[in-house]
Amino acid sequence: MPQHEFFELPPLMSAHGTVRLPGSKSISNRVLLLAALAQGTTVVRDLLHSDDTERMLDALRVLGVAVEPLGDNAYRVTGCGGDFPNKDAKLFLGNAGTAFRPLTAALALSGGRYELSGVPRMHERPIGDLVDALRQLGADVQYLGNEGFPPLRIAPSVLLGDVVQVRGDVSSQFLTGLLMALPLLKQTVSVEVVGDLISKPYIEITLAMMARFGVTVERQGWQRFVFFAGQQQYQSPGIIHVEGDASSASYFLTAGAIGAGPVRVEGVGKTSVQGDVRFAEALGKMGAVITMGDNWMEARAPQSGKLNAIDLDCNHIPDAAMTLAVAALFADGTTTLRNIASWRVKETDRIAAMATELRKVGATVEEGADFIRITPPSPPAPLPEGEGSLLRHAAIDTYDDHRMAMCFSLVAFGDAGVRINDPKCVAKTFPEYFAEFSKVTQAVPVIAIDGPSASGKGTVAPRVAMALGMHYLDSGALYRLLGLAAQRRGIALEAEAKLAELAGQVEIRFEGEDIWLDGIKVGDELRTEETGSAASKIAALPMVRAALLDKQRAFRRAPGLVADGRDMASVVFPDAELKIFLTASAEARAERRYKQLKAKGNGGSIAALLQDIQARDERDTQRSVAPLQQAQGASLLDTTPLNIEQAVQEVLDRYQVLKSESK
Repeated sequence: MPQHEFFELPPLMSAHGTVRLPGSKSISNRVLLLAALAQGTTVVRDLLHSDDTERMLDALRVLGVAVEPLGDNAYRVTGCGGDFPNKDAKLFLGNAGTAFRPLTAALALSGGRYELSGVPRMHERPIGDLVDALRQLGADVQYLGNEGFPPLRIAPSVLLGDVVQVRGDVSSQFLTGLLMALPLLKQTVSVEVVGDLISKPYIEITLAMMARFGVTVERQGWQRFVFFAGQQQYQSPGIIHVEGDASSASYFLTAGAIGAGPVRVEGVGKTSVQGDVRFAEALGKMGAVITMGDNWMEARAPQSGKLNAIDLDCNHIPDAAMTLAVAALFADGTTTLRNIASWRVKETDRIAAMATELRKVGATVEEGADFIRITPPSPPAPLPEGEGSLLRHAAIDTYDDHRMAMCFSLVAFGDAGVRINDPKCVAKTFPEYFAEFSKVTQAVPVIAIDGPSASGKGTVAPRVAMALGMHYLDSGALYRLLGLAAQRRGIALEAEAKLAELAGQVEIRFEGEDIWLDGIKVGDELRTEETGSAASKIAALPMVRAALLDKQRAFRRAPGLVADGRDMASVVFPDAELKIFLTASAEARAERRYKQLKAKGNGGSIAALLQDIQARDERDTQRSVAPLQQAQGASLLDTTPLNIEQAVQEVLDRYQVLKSESK
């Protein structure tokens, strides 16, 4: 994956607001296939727009089914009564299990020649139990690659079987595919489930959708399903609405639970046919305050402000349970999620992937064949200034799995932010996820103050931070500190790679007006001409600036940060709430510098200082790396006629105006 394909989430402070959910993936693809198999024309409204549904829509068109977009996520599907017009076709279904498994069953019983394939990961997802079941009915299904896995070839065959057995302990999609396809046969057929049936709520969705299209199934517990001859013809319901996706609701409900809330999701509620609505119950067991209506759910944080650890059988919420694994990072104690063997055969091995990525942010994780156990990090001692939170900032790999990307966005509430690699994988079910997530979450605010040398930013910024009770970052000091560390270790100022490596190793923290380097308090040596010259040289090195980027962003912690420096508003914190470009005439800056030197007992002439400032301005504006310029969106503050107190008050006034306008 190219390095640039990532999404950086800043540290988040809170969450509140309302989200309208996209349509359920599980319901969308079931409804599309049932509409195609039915007699009559069906208008499907609120269909999920995603990669998975696009794969199903494309497949139906290739099979000759008339599918007409009506706009606003609505489609008109003209059913073929189970007799697909195209009897010879090749279908590419990506990584859409909700399309691949049901289509395999339907096509195996429809009397045509078909080849079904997908992306490499789809070819690693088992389908042997479904194929074995179809062969019991006489279907001709052959593997084109590894035994038990896609791709598949289907040929016409004589269908004679009346009893079929299928395993229920690998994926509920095998049973779903059979149940949806069996009405194509004109005979009484019984389906027997071998072993325990996992993900029962998804079978409930299947049966409910089939009933909407006129087919009812006699169910004997969860072990036997019977279709009777003469009661098996799908009929269009005319218009059908797709519920909001209950699995997607889990991310926003959890945001409300760990980000104060309330966060409300609309499109799914207590009357939903989706089993994942019970995620709200699990979150409630962790202490979240949950309320819901027929078509909405809402979550807010516990009164204590922190969630409780749980030990839960998650068979009833297999997809949404992934969100509980990340919520466990914000809970007191160790959380155990059980009966999740199906995670192993999803878009990726989700147990292994979840364990790997949770460890990156500092959790202790134990994994088994069908469980995961998560203990959040605990501090051995109070965290030092500038160290961020207990949760470490990490680049999260998503394994081309939409739910990994969405789950781990919640790590940003850990006060360290998070990087999500390959964020576009959310297109599988929720293409606009990150945009919607940003609408209901509030990042730790940043005030970025930039400007030329001696403009006063190094004096104004810390006073603004003190007035607002925020943290302070002197980015210029970081380069001086790195230059000082290089001098102490004998590293040449031209050794870019070694300096970049050193930037990642040094420990830097600010405590009020005091600065610490590798545990040692730094004094006046930080302000010497030699250190300043070293800082100027290394600040022009791209590898060094990149290495210091994450270190600078780590200072962004609640309740907020005031940062001064060259590229604070443009590169380090481009989403800063307030951007100020502080300036003054060269003459005024020379006079200020003269007074500073005189107060310290140092000599110098205003004329020489003016010449030096003008030369530095010229250098700084022309440099190729981080040139001195007013960032886009930054407001200009000319301090020539202002004293320090007036300049500080002006920044505070602008911040208050901004806060008032955002309410």
